[in-house]
Amino acid sequence: MEEFKAASPLEESLNHLKLSDQKAPGTGPRDAQHPQSLGSGCAPSPGQDPTEECFHDCQDSFEARGAVLDDEGNAQDDGSSSKKQTELEEEYLLELEKDMPEEEKQKRRKESTGLKEKGNEHFKKGDYGEAEDSYTKALQICPACFQKDRAVLFSNRAAAKMKQDKTEAALSDCTKAVELDPHYVRALLRRAELYEKTEKLDEALEDYKAVLEKDPSVHQAREACMRLPQQIEERNEKLKKEMLGKLKDLGNLVLRPFGLSTENFQIKQDSSTGSYSINFVQNPNNNR
Repeated sequence: MEEFKAASPLEESLNHLKLSDQKAPGTGPRDAQHPQSLGSGCAPSPGQDPTEECFHDCQDSFEARGAVLDDEGNAQDDGSSSKKQTELEEEYLLELEKDMPEEEKQKRRKESTGLKEKGNEHFKKGDYGEAEDSYTKALQICPACFQKDRAVLFSNRAAAKMKQDKTEAALSDCTKAVELDPHYVRALLRRAELYEKTEKLDEALEDYKAVLEKDPSVHQAREACMRLPQQIEERNEKLKKEMLGKLKDLGNLVLRPFGLSTENFQIKQDSSTGSYSINFVQNPNNNR
């Protein structure tokens, strides 16, 4: 004999729910036309076996999560570091590809290699825009698990962008290449050149030093490590003078209502201790 338990208050309340309550109020003709938008998985195409696994297309994720470019093709800064963005993108792709068969991954890798070679041909001919497009398509196909392959593609695309004066976008691609393969000397060297071109001398020197650590035979990096420290020192001196000039102008603006100027205050350094002292001078012109 079957035994029945007394229904709990929660079960009774659930039993009183009407079937109409289960229908979402926002469901309408538009939703009926696009049923795949109501689910989170892949919708089977006509004639496709619904039991077959759906594998994510790398191209869709790349286009959806790619960097936003301005009118000149340079990546727009959204306030977060490019390294964090790259890690999120690569981790996102790896997660999507975790169930992809090895055979499919190798197929995509082969296709991306073909697109890379096509891009190299365009680059040699001077068709840098076409080369950039080929490298981009290769990145859209290349699985994220092949990090060194993707590093080469980012570096090659950076070279194509450099030729088109897309400096910031090229810098972003070089950084992605280095993050995927920290020992990639060519990507480091390209990024160092771009940093120097944009007058980011400290960052350039750091990359040139990293290149020498990995390959001491790179003459360009050795020469830059000898040249840049002097340029950095000269730049810092120039910035210091400009800053002191602005502070002097500000001081004169504050002192003017009192009939004074910064000339009334003389700063002297003690040669023995290195400390500074400030002396007030009533008539600075008479002391010259």
